[in-house]
Amino acid sequence: MSDWNAQVIAEFRANGGKVAQFGDAPLVILNTIGAKSGQLREIPLVALTEDEGMYVFASKAGAPTNPDWYHNLKANPEITVEYGAESFAARVEELPVDEGQATLGRQAAIMPQFAEYVESAAPRVIPVFSISRQP
Repeated sequence: MSDWNAQVIAEFRANGGKVAQFGDAPLVILNTIGAKSGQLREIPLVALTEDEGMYVFASKAGAPTNPDWYHNLKANPEITVEYGAESFAARVEELPVDEGQATLGRQAAIMPQFAEYVESAAPRVIPVFSISRQP
């Protein structure tokens, strides 16, 4: 894990899910299993929360390739999510392209840098995952 991720995760956990550099943006930590390594991976991400829905975006800040965690979620969709001060079991599902891009559009309306990621990533389509809380 990068030093930057480790610092974000530590601040998140020390402050009930808040990280100063992200302001009021909703953050999550996805606890995933590596697709190749089988090792626990912790990924801090900005999420979109709407009503009962929660979504994350494999933007990789507009890079031309998907982030490594994309492959981890595809291989192992059963995860643990940390949100605020709570932790819960969840399942992720990649949204169909049309639905994903509409969801990404709503995120870009709230956080304009996501529109920049879309433009930078082209022609790659940024995958969007829904997070469903499990009983």
